Amino acid sequence: MDRFATRLLLVAALALAFSACGRKTAGAGRVVVAYVTSWSDVMPDPQYMTHVNYAFGHVDTTFDAVRIDNPDRLRAIAALKEESPALNVLLSVGGWGSGRFSEMAGDEALRKSFCASCAEAVEDFGLDGIDIDWEYPTSDMAGISASPDDTENFTLLMRDLREALGPDRFLTIATSATARYIDYKAVVGYLDFVNVMAYDMSMGTAHHSGLYPSAFSAELTSDGAVKAHLAAGVPPEKLVMGMPFYGRGSRRFGGYVDYRDVTEQGYTICWDEVSQVPFIVDSLRNYVFGFENPRSLAIKCGYIVEHGLRGGMYWDYAGDNAAHDLARTVADGLLNTL
Repeated sequence: MDRFATRLLLVAALALAFSACGRKTAGAGRVVVAYVTSWSDVMPDPQYMTHVNYAFGHVDTTFDAVRIDNPDRLRAIAALKEESPALNVLLSVGGWGSGRFSEMAGDEALRKSFCASCAEAVEDFGLDGIDIDWEYPTSDMAGISASPDDTENFTLLMRDLREALGPDRFLTIATSATARYIDYKAVVGYLDFVNVMAYDMSMGTAHHSGLYPSAFSAELTSDGAVKAHLAAGVPPEKLVMGMPFYGRGSRRFGGYVDYRDVTEQGYTICWDEVSQVPFIVDSLRNYVFGFENPRSLAIKCGYIVEHGLRGGMYWDYAGDNAAHDLARTVADGLLNTL
């Protein structure tokens, strides 16, 4: 066989291998996804993560384009890839109270224009893909518009985004712990992975991110959220379990408090052996505040590995302390165990 024929066979074999593997994420290793906000000035350390989801972009007031909060900060974060080329940076579009999804997704022309705008943003900012955080299709609880057709239109949005981004860019979504609102079986083929928001499952009267049910847990737990998504059709290799770098409790304790700011303040820190998370009680042993610490996150990472999930996600990087105790725990538990 001559050299030209050999090269043709090699090219054909590579093309076949790429076709079989699909997107660059197919068959890839475990992921750690860190949400980084536009309003923080804390720069993420790439050694602790594989992906940064930049929060947020929004559906523009014209319904046909994406608008980015603090674009200069996004450029600065994307520039981290110059010295850490393995880092992936995605623009997360949405967030609680971010609307106009329903109108955009329900109109074919607007939807396709929005998807093209997302693809342009990926190119312009040197990003690796798009994360959609629509909270939530068919629901107006966040004060946004909604329609009964949102679930079907969400599927069309994922289809059109995949087409606009092409096969080599990431497309991910953030989802409710309940696994409601989305037809997962219809969309999972377009997605690289699904980030389950396994937190905020209580607003302060119980663990908001307990791993298992206990006397102090909310009705839903992280294990329950994972099982709900598996039952809805998300395969484990595309499932990323979310973890909070903050806690929730009564107003007297501050309501929402980043891990870096959690103190006993005259209360007592306890450990729930069943839910596998720490919590704080007052002098009468009343539940005051629930949060995560390195011990609970290490256990959650063990759960992710044991159940063969794609990885872990957290909101948000700036909630950690100066020593990066939480981010380091997640990286050690998920990336350094491969």
